[in-house]
Amino acid sequence: MVVMVMASLISGINRSVSNTFEQIAPRTFLVWRYFRAGVNISDGGDETSPWRRNPPLTEAEADRLGQLPSVRYVTRREESSATVEFGDLRLESVEIGGLSSQWVEVNGGDVYPGRTFTRMEDLASSQVVVINQKLDAQLFQGRDPIGQTIKIAGVPFQVIGVYTPPPNLFSGVTPPFAGVPHGAFVKYVPFFKGWMRLAVAPAPGVPQQTAMDEVVATLRTMRELKPWQENTFSIVTQDKLLDTWNQVTGMVFLAMIVLSSIGLMVGGVGVVAIMMISVTERTREIGVRKALGATRREILWQFLVEAATLTLVGGVVGMVTGGVLALGVSQLTPVPANVPVWSVAAALAASALTGIGFGLYPAVRAARLDPVEALRYE
Repeated sequence: MVVMVMASLISGINRSVSNTFEQIAPRTFLVWRYFRAGVNISDGGDETSPWRRNPPLTEAEADRLGQLPSVRYVTRREESSATVEFGDLRLESVEIGGLSSQWVEVNGGDVYPGRTFTRMEDLASSQVVVINQKLDAQLFQGRDPIGQTIKIAGVPFQVIGVYTPPPNLFSGVTPPFAGVPHGAFVKYVPFFKGWMRLAVAPAPGVPQQTAMDEVVATLRTMRELKPWQENTFSIVTQDKLLDTWNQVTGMVFLAMIVLSSIGLMVGGVGVVAIMMISVTERTREIGVRKALGATRREILWQFLVEAATLTLVGGVVGMVTGGVLALGVSQLTPVPANVPVWSVAAALAASALTGIGFGLYPAVRAARLDPVEALRYE
């Protein structure tokens, strides 16, 4: 049951995330200071903090990439958290994004009511802001937000739009967010410098790989890297991000399987106890069978099949229960749970192998009974 439920949940979540990636500018790729798939652990030292060897991306590099013939546009993104105020309301640690004017095209979704900021407002560091629906609900509580003035880190910004993200699994748990022009972000919002990220959109008709190759060549030239030196930046495609997500969910699934294996151990002990009782109660039967010519292998096979059948029936019950739970999750929650075929095979195989593994000792003991002693057993 655990295998079925966990596999259906993770499979459904992965499918939802994959669909989200397909909706938001699928040809766009990212340029980061450092990226490595999977879970990264750092103790603060240089060896476990490899990003320190990569210099931060600069405004000059972003401007140069935006001028390449294979590139349609380059957007900047930096993030921080700050206090947001409106009237007597004060919200702490609201996520603030410093964004370029094309950020909605990269992220997907829509700005309504209102609008997003323009390129000229970005270049002029205009004090305008686009808030998401969560922040709108918390600050304005049903009032029209357009044209209102809020304070971000103590600096006044005029609300010009409300952002609605593309529908996805995590829409309901989106935190409050405010997006401001990148120029205004750098000028007015306290943030941890050195982690600007770029999103690069290839020009129409230009393959993504061609644009990526030109971006890599340009950055290597600007950073004066020798041919044998590794890149001091990372190019991240949506496939890489999806692979990273799959690795994380795979580790979660593995952890849950390890925890559920404790349940298999307890069930296995129960199988040993049941089969030992069966062997004891059927000692005379075993003696009769051996006296009539049954071999050790036949007796061993008989009890192994019984143990495997016992756990397999339990596995089928658990599989049906897991399938019903997965259906209930998909119907009653936003999680699009679906049962993959491999999880059915895995659940049944785990059940049968548990019976065989833990039923082996009772089966061996039955097979080694002396027929004369077995026939005398009362």
